[in-house]
Amino acid sequence: MDEFEKKQFYGRLVPILCGDVQRYNVQYLQPFKGNNPNVICERCGTWLNRRVAILPNQQFYCRNCINLGRISTLVKLGTLPEPNLFKIGVDYLTWDGKLTLDQRRCADDVVEAIKSNETLLLWAVTGAGKTEMLFEGIDLALKQGLRVCVASPRLDVCNELYPRFQEVFPASRICLLHGESEMTYEYAQFTICSTHQLLRFRNAFDVLIVDEVDAFPYAGNPQLIYATKNAKKDDGTLIYLTATPGKSLLKQSKVGAIRTSYLLKRYHGNPLPVPIWKIQYGWRKLVKRRKLSRYLRLFLNKQLPEKHQFLIFVPKITDLELVKDCIEKNINEIKIDTVCSNDPKRTRKVQKMRNGEVDGLITTTILERGVTFPEIDVMVLGADDPIFSMAALVQIAGRVGRSSRRPSGRVWFECNQLTRGILKAINTIKYMNKKGFTE
Repeated sequence: MDEFEKKQFYGRLVPILCGDVQRYNVQYLQPFKGNNPNVICERCGTWLNRRVAILPNQQFYCRNCINLGRISTLVKLGTLPEPNLFKIGVDYLTWDGKLTLDQRRCADDVVEAIKSNETLLLWAVTGAGKTEMLFEGIDLALKQGLRVCVASPRLDVCNELYPRFQEVFPASRICLLHGESEMTYEYAQFTICSTHQLLRFRNAFDVLIVDEVDAFPYAGNPQLIYATKNAKKDDGTLIYLTATPGKSLLKQSKVGAIRTSYLLKRYHGNPLPVPIWKIQYGWRKLVKRRKLSRYLRLFLNKQLPEKHQFLIFVPKITDLELVKDCIEKNINEIKIDTVCSNDPKRTRKVQKMRNGEVDGLITTTILERGVTFPEIDVMVLGADDPIFSMAALVQIAGRVGRSSRRPSGRVWFECNQLTRGILKAINTIKYMNKKGFTE
C-alpha cells in the first residue's frame, strides 16, 4: 500500500469485499457483532434481525445505514489508527475581528475545553456569533497538529460554514462532506460534514464540534449519537453548539455532568425579537381559494414599502406553490420564490435572496437555521402544526434581527389555535432576553 491508499483508512471505516482484504494491509473489523438472530451493525450501532435483511446464501445486510453504502456480511470494515500527519506550530487563523466581552468568555471556554480534552455545551442564542467564538479554539487545535471536525445535521448549515471557515483559515485544507457535496473524501486536518458522515469515521478526531444538536435529524437519533461517540478519539474534545438544548443535554448540564458555557445575548447587544401570535382559522382553505388571510396581507403590505426582505414558513411542501400563487395573484410586482429540502435549485435560490434579486422566500423548515439574511422579517403560516416544534419556532424567530443595522424586526406566528408549543417558544425567547439583560 502506498501512502495515498493508507490515508483513505486513517480514522475511517472502509467497507472492503472479503475477497479483497489481502490487498490492503490494514486492521479489519467484522461488520456485525453477535451470532443470534439479532445482531449489531458495527458502523451505525443499530440492532437488527438478520432474518429481515437477508441476502442469498444466508448473507444479510444493515438496512439502517444503507444510504451510506451497503454494509453486509460480504464485506469487512478496514481501518487504520489516526496518525495525525499534520504540521505543528503553523499559524492558520487570519481573522482580525473582535469579540464582545461575553463572546470572549465563551471563546476562552472553548479553548480551555480543547486544552483539557473536555466535553462542553455552548448554549448561545441565535445570532450570538457562535462560529466566531470557535475560531481561536480551532486555531489552537490546528497549531498542535490535532484533527478537527465541525459537523451539523443540516446540509445547508455545512454549506454556510464551509466558506466562512475557508476565509479565516485559508492555509488549511478543509474537506466538505455531505450527501450533496461535489467534493470527494480526502485525508485532511479540518473536516466539515453532515452528522450522518460521522458514521464513516472511527477514533478520527481530536476535536469534534457538533452544531445545531437540537435539529432534525440529530436530536434523539441513536445512530447519530453513536456516530458522534465513535468518530471522536477516546481522549478527544467534544463541543455541542445549540440555542435550544434538548432534555438530555439540559439534564446533564443541570447536574454538572457536562460543562456549560452560556451566551444569552446577541453580539450587537440587542434583545431577541419576540414573536406575536395571530389567530386565523382556516388559513389553508383561504390560500386554496387564492385569497390572502387578513394577517398575511397585512404582513406583505408592510414589507414592500419598507423594502425589507422576508421569509414565509409553511408546514408542508405542498403548501409552497399554493401560497406563492396566492400571493402573486393578490400582490402586484412582488418577486418571490419557494425553497424546500428536495429542491435541486435550493442553493441558487438562497443566493438570489442574498443578492437581493427576490423580495422573499416561501420555505419549509429547511431554512429554520444555519442561513443568515440581514434585516429580514418572518411569518409562519400554520404555526400550530406539529412540524413546528418549540425549538423550530425559536430558531425561525432567530432569523430576525441578526444585523446590527436592524437589530429588531417582525416575527408573526399565524395559527388556527394557540398551542403549548407556540407559547413555550415565545416564553423561551422572553426568558433568554430577561436572563441575558439582567445577569
